[in-house]
Order: sequence, then C-alpha cells, then structure tokens
Amino acid sequence: MKIYNEEKVERVLDTLHEDSKKDYLRIGKGLVKSIFRPMQPSDFEHAYLPISKKQGETLRDLIIENECKNVVEFGTSFGISTIYLADAVRKNGGKVISTELIESKAKKAIRNVEEAGLIDFVEVKIGDAMKTLENYAEPIDFLFLDGWKDLYLPLFQMLEPFFHAKTLIYADNMDMSDTKYYNDYVVRKQSLYTSQMIEGGKAMLTSLAA
Repeated sequence: MKIYNEEKVERVLDTLHEDSKKDYLRIGKGLVKSIFRPMQPSDFEHAYLPISKKQGETLRDLIIENECKNVVEFGTSFGISTIYLADAVRKNGGKVISTELIESKAKKAIRNVEEAGLIDFVEVKIGDAMKTLENYAEPIDFLFLDGWKDLYLPLFQMLEPFFHAKTLIYADNMDMSDTKYYNDYVVRKQSLYTSQMIEGGKAMLTSLAA
C-alpha cells in the first residue's frame, strides 16, 4: 500500500498527462482498425482518451465542495480521472467505484492509483459496466460518465433509482454524436433534471431539479 502524499499525487498526474500527449499516435492506430468495421473499445486499448488537467481539477473541486462521498465512474481508462476522483473522496471520507471494460487498461489504472497512494479509496470493476454495476445499490452522490458513449443513457437509466436531491452527474464528451440520446433524455426530463454545458460545451453537468 502506498502512503498518501499530496505532492506524489500531483507528480503521478503530471506524468500521466504528459504521456497522454502521445495519444494522437495511439488513436490513429485504433482508427485504422475501424476502416472496414464499426469502432470497438478494444481499438483504443493503448490510448488514454483522458480528461484534461482542468477537467480533473473541476471534478475534484465539485466533489469536495458538495461533500460527495459515494462516487461512481464509468470508464477509468488508465486512471487519470480516477486519481482526481479518489483524491477528492479521500478528503470527504468516501469511495470511488470505477469501471473499465478492458482488463489491461484496468490493471494499469489500478497500478497508477496505487502509485498515487489512493488505492484505499478506489474499487475498480473490470468488464461491461452494465453488468458490473447491475447490482449497485447505494445512494450516488456523484456520477462521472466517460466510457463508451452509446452506453451513457442505458447506464444512467440503470443507476437513476440511486440518485437523490444532491446528486451531481458529470458527462464528458457531450460534443460527440453518440451522446445525443443521453442529452435528449436529460433535456426532455426538465421537470426532473437541470443541466448546463461546461468546459466550453465539451461536458454537461446535471443535477436534480429543485
């Protein structure tokens, strides 16, 4: 077990963010595979597809300021976002339940979270999130959506029963076409949800309507 150290967390994050700058090469290789068939998550097994440092700091601030303890993450990839989430719930006495479809990415994410000294605040479930989270039964204070985009809506609907008056939902990549059904669903339910586009329209922050 790694001992928590704030400077260590930032060093690990800086290292990962720097390495993720090479994603244009990794993504390019994945896109080549999808020329003759639909894209698959495995096409990007070696790509971070990360949130930005600014987004990570926003996530951390939102969780701390709203005293969120039960955090669920859809799509850990190599663990950059998970480290930000875990650093926040550490301050609140909470825990992050994260998910990752690709086993090799999940194992690397776990190692990165361990290196940051935050593994005590994280549980990574490996496999299809619709299955690994199907028995989830705790109140959700904060839901972070950043996995395969066409699963945003079904996963959101599956977890809706565990939202409460102070739940926050942060959905990344809302500028991508595959998030349309999720966007339409949330906007259509204006009596239940209040949403605003943030990060220059890249993400959507949703809460339950007052």
